[in-house]
Amino acid sequence: MLKKKQQEELEKIADFLVNFDAESTKEGALALAKQGVPVDKIIRKMTEGMNEVGKKYEAGEFFVPELIMAGEMMKEALEALRPYMTGEIGGKEGTVVLATVAGDIHDIGKNIVVTLLTTAGFKVIDLGVDVPPEKIVEAVKKSNARILGMSALLTTNLEQIPIVIQGLKREGLRNGVKVILGGATVTEDFAKKAEVDAYAKDALTGVRICRGWAESRQ
Repeated sequence: MLKKKQQEELEKIADFLVNFDAESTKEGALALAKQGVPVDKIIRKMTEGMNEVGKKYEAGEFFVPELIMAGEMMKEALEALRPYMTGEIGGKEGTVVLATVAGDIHDIGKNIVVTLLTTAGFKVIDLGVDVPPEKIVEAVKKSNARILGMSALLTTNLEQIPIVIQGLKREGLRNGVKVILGGATVTEDFAKKAEVDAYAKDALTGVRICRGWAESRQ
């Protein structure tokens, strides 16, 4: 049971994050951990702050820079809390492999997804940009990931998606992994034709879908 003062300080954490007060977010979280407040309670409160930032982004009150800033703030706070954790920061919700497909070097959207998935409790394996299909398939195989996320900004690179899907099938991995696709040129229709499991129009939608998949396995 938390003391009244601790509970009050805990409630402030989400507000610090929503107001982009990086120092107060990190220092407040660290101070609570030093007082013996369970880290999972602190992380849950920061997650509430991230969810609020997400709502404001969807409402048009915040934009991509704010989304990135909030994610980076939470990552810094999580790093500060690491000595007080009994396990790893990410991984509770499972492993996700992310990649921008071969021929494409755009990574802003993917990087936002990496941050948001990590703070949501996933272990994220970020393969980077311009990733060949065989490397993506190999990463899924080695990590035993349950989710694969791919992005493609250029229309000319969409042809890489079916190649990856076929590679997963050849390795006998397709039935064990959910595939989600995003990118400016991707459409719902293309996603269906490419035999992926979901299409995300933006980072927050993608994270919400991944959370739903993780919860359905529990």
